[in-house]
This record gives sequence, C-alpha cells and structure tokens, in this order.
Amino acid sequence: MTTPRQKPRYRFGEFVISPARRLLLRGAREVPLIPRYLDLLLLLVERRNEAVHRRDILETVWSDVVVSDSALSQAIRILRRTLGDESRRPVFIRTVQRHGYRFVHADVIEEPDDGPIPELARATHSEPCDRPAEARDGCDPFSEPIALLLGPPSRADEDVRREAAETLHQLGTATSLQRIDRLCGHERARAWLRDTRWDVPEAGPVPLLNVPGGLAAARILLGLRLRRVVALAGRRFGSAVAGGAVTGLLAGVLGGLVLRFGPDSTADNRVLFALPLVGAAIGATGAVGVGAGLAGAEASIRSHRILSLSLFGALGGAAIGLTAHAFGSLVLEGVFGSDLRPLAGGFEGLILGASTGLGYAASTPTLEGGMATPRGLARLIAVVSAGAATAIAAGILAGTGSYLGAMSLDFMARSFPGSQVRLDPLAQLLGEASAGPLTRIAISSFEGWMFGIGVVFGLTRRPR
Repeated sequence: MTTPRQKPRYRFGEFVISPARRLLLRGAREVPLIPRYLDLLLLLVERRNEAVHRRDILETVWSDVVVSDSALSQAIRILRRTLGDESRRPVFIRTVQRHGYRFVHADVIEEPDDGPIPELARATHSEPCDRPAEARDGCDPFSEPIALLLGPPSRADEDVRREAAETLHQLGTATSLQRIDRLCGHERARAWLRDTRWDVPEAGPVPLLNVPGGLAAARILLGLRLRRVVALAGRRFGSAVAGGAVTGLLAGVLGGLVLRFGPDSTADNRVLFALPLVGAAIGATGAVGVGAGLAGAEASIRSHRILSLSLFGALGGAAIGLTAHAFGSLVLEGVFGSDLRPLAGGFEGLILGASTGLGYAASTPTLEGGMATPRGLARLIAVVSAGAATAIAAGILAGTGSYLGAMSLDFMARSFPGSQVRLDPLAQLLGEASAGPLTRIAISSFEGWMFGIGVVFGLTRRPR
C-alpha cells in the first residue's frame, strides 16, 4: 500500500516511470528527459482515463513560466519520439482535436515507488544505448536533419526544422556543429540548434560568440523566438503598463492627501483628483519603456537572465526617459519658457529600468529561460525584490541631484506661481522646512518602490 502523499510508479509496455526517483526507464536503461517533459508524461499517465485539456497541461507543467502552444506541441513530439510512438497510430499518446492529449495505453500497472526497481538494478550491467539504425546500416544519420536545417527558410516547416535540430542534439551537438560549420547556410542551422538545446537533455552548448557567423545566427535566433512569443510578450507588456499606472495612481492619491491635509497646506480639494491622474500618467509612461524592455528580453533571450533583463530594462527606460524629456521640453520650454534641464531624462530612465530588471531577474530564476509567472509567495518575493532594487536606485539618483516624478512636479511648481503641488507639507512631516535632501531621497525612494512593484506585479500576471 502506498501512503496518501506518495505517488505510485507506473509500468506500461517496456517503460517504467518513477515519480520518487524522477526518471523514466526503458527496460534496464534510463531514458533522459528534461524535467518538464517527465512531468508532462507523468500527468498524462496519472489522468489516463480522461483527455487532458491543453490549458490544464500548461497550468500544471509550465505553472511558473509562460510558453506558447507550440512549446506543448514540441514536448508531445519529443515524448512520442522517446516512447517510439506515432501520432497517426498512437500506442501511448493520442491527440484529442481542439482539446488536448490522452494517454491511451491500456495496460498500465501501478506499484509502490518506495522499493528497488529491478530494471534499475540491472542497468549497471546493461550495454550502452544502441546506435541509431542508420548508423548500424552504414548510413549517415546526420545527413537528413542537416539538409532540413540548411534548406531555404519557410514558416510552414518550422516544426520539421525543430525536430531535425532535436535529432542532431541527440546524435551529438559537438559533432553536428562541426559538420554544419563547413556548409553554406550554417548560421541558420546554428540558430535552430541553439534554440532547441533547452529541450533535449543530451544537448551540449551551442556558442554564438567568437564563432564564424555567430552574429548572423544570433539575429536569426532572435527572429525565431520573437515570432513564437510576440503575442504573449505583448500581453505581458500591457499588464506591466497597467501595473505601473495603478501604482502611480496610488502614489498620487497618497501624495494628494498629504498635500491637502498636511502641515501649512495651501492646496484645495482639486489636488486630490489632479495628483492621482498625474501619478498614473507618470507610472504608465515609465512602464511603457521598462515593461517593453523586460517583456522583450524574456521573449527573445533564454540564457543570461540577469544580464539580459537588466540590459533590456535599462534600454527601455532610457528610451522612454529621453522621449518624455524631449516632449516635456518641447511643451514647457517652447511654450512657457521654463527650463527643464534638471528634470529626469534618459540617464534616470536607464538606471531605474536596469534596477527593476535586476531585482526581477534575481528573484525569478528559470533554468530554461522564458517568461516567468511566479505564484503566491514566489510572486510576492519577485514584486518586493524589484521594488526594493528600484527604490535603492531612485534614492541614489535623488541623493546625487536627479529629479524624479514628485520632485519634478515640485521643481515645476516653483516656476509657476499659484501651483498647489509644492511638497513643503510633506517636507515638514519629515522634519524639513522645505523639500531638502531628506525629502528628495524619501519621496524618490518611495516612488521607485511603487514603480518597481507595479511593473513586476503586472508583468508576472499569467495571461489566460
């Protein structure tokens, strides 16, 4: 008898899958599978009496990252190849049109997973894995998959090319790279090998730096990934912008309350409505750049997560900072003659975007890259980490003389008599007669904290 918390192991055909040991056996040999594909097979076997919907599979197996439907199709294809199954005459996994997949092998035996597996005990005496049939027959097993990868590009045969790249990884990544590097069009083949190395457990490294055609291969790889996930990245970008707007709105509400009811306040009730709108606009504008950078990095780069998210966040923040500063200068300097040079611009956007990306990346490590969607406590940690990193960066900027959101409003308020957004009431709550260094650092840090929280909270919302 198995305990309620322990999953049984399953026997079907010549295979054994052990949840406790996290392995799949074929006879006396362990069959390598990446962890998610093992989870997928286990899920289908456990729910073999029903057709499992694609949505349920994605929610269970890829619960912490967002992937496109093609990732699931690819996983099923690799499982079928591993099991020796065929989609047209399935013995193990059947496609249920417009629904999902079902494990259809009738003879599945459950047994306790706490004892030794006889097949595993014999594995040390087993022969090495058989060579591919083509190799035994004297044929070159590399020829056909290499030819498929080197053919002219076509959107219609992406699945065929992906399967060819996976086959080359199984035959030997290093040997495959040596073979293709001597051929015309090797850049495209290298890009496919790089893209699929995450999905084949035997795959070796596929470098793009300091190799012939590496930059061209990187460009092709970027195009492959962008085409697959542009819709998902777009939805995540929209959620990040919404998150930045909401937290900007909340910061504006708090600021409006302080300015209206703080010590020696001269503001009237209009500030309670105007400042939240300004805060939402500032938060959304910043999130447009930073959110686009972070979503783009996750969509297109699967390795070097901390570096890529920090870099793309910095680029997005710098771009939106430069744009916003140029537009503000055009309006206020050109129309009202006010000098906007001290206000936040590209440099501040670069620092804030990099810090948000750093805090987010450091708290959401994903072994195979992709768009992280942590849940529960993990999501809270990601949100707080991004907020803390951005708050520190904002405080440092303020301490070195930069003007961020609220301080920019205070600066402009001093240029326009009668303005109600001067921060003296808040400064007095912090022990200063007017907005001095302590006020600047405190307010800017709070704004950075809210901004980082809003962007990452929106970014990690799982699309439906």
